[in-house]
Amino acid sequence: MVSPQQQPGGVQNGVASLQDRLNTGQPLLVPKKMFFTKGVGSHKHELRSFELSLRDAGIEKCNIVHVSSIFPPNCELISRNEGQKYITPGMITFAVTARTSSSEARRLIAASIGCAIPSDSSTYGYLSEYYAYGETEKEAGDTAEDLAAAMLASTLGIELDEDKSWDEKEEIFRISDKIVKTTNVTQSAIVEKGGYTTVVAAGVFLF
Repeated sequence: MVSPQQQPGGVQNGVASLQDRLNTGQPLLVPKKMFFTKGVGSHKHELRSFELSLRDAGIEKCNIVHVSSIFPPNCELISRNEGQKYITPGMITFAVTARTSSSEARRLIAASIGCAIPSDSSTYGYLSEYYAYGETEKEAGDTAEDLAAAMLASTLGIELDEDKSWDEKEEIFRISDKIVKTTNVTQSAIVEKGGYTTVVAAGVFLF
């Protein structure tokens, strides 16, 4: 049996090092593009309401793999319409997703993905998932955006008071000139009577 030290090419425990993978041309799964989408669905069965929300979001044909929560360096943010051109039925699709379901009639639910992108495109940004009950679309979206921006700020050395309002923190980010963009995609809905309502928001990666 070959020990890890004896394995060729720096392979340890069957896993090649990053440099070896680059040298041999093995692909690294770093997304080149990402698009935002959202949807809502209602049905007497929760699973069907979820599937209908994916249809509304235009990603029901994908086999979705949930990942978190880094916006890759040099990744291009594209529109939903443009992103859907890259989707093939059955493809394994990596996405940062937020999902909220309820059968409590007239309850307000929301799901949101926040995004914070640094001004230096060669460094990574952050995506956040947020799920809410009783919050408006704007409230949930602001919170998700706040979470993503706060995570990015902590890696960039930007000091901020977590208790400040989102507007106050947004001004700090603007002045710092280190965060070029913050945004969110949010879906809210009021639960319909007699079944389940599901809302979903997603940042979908493309390679």
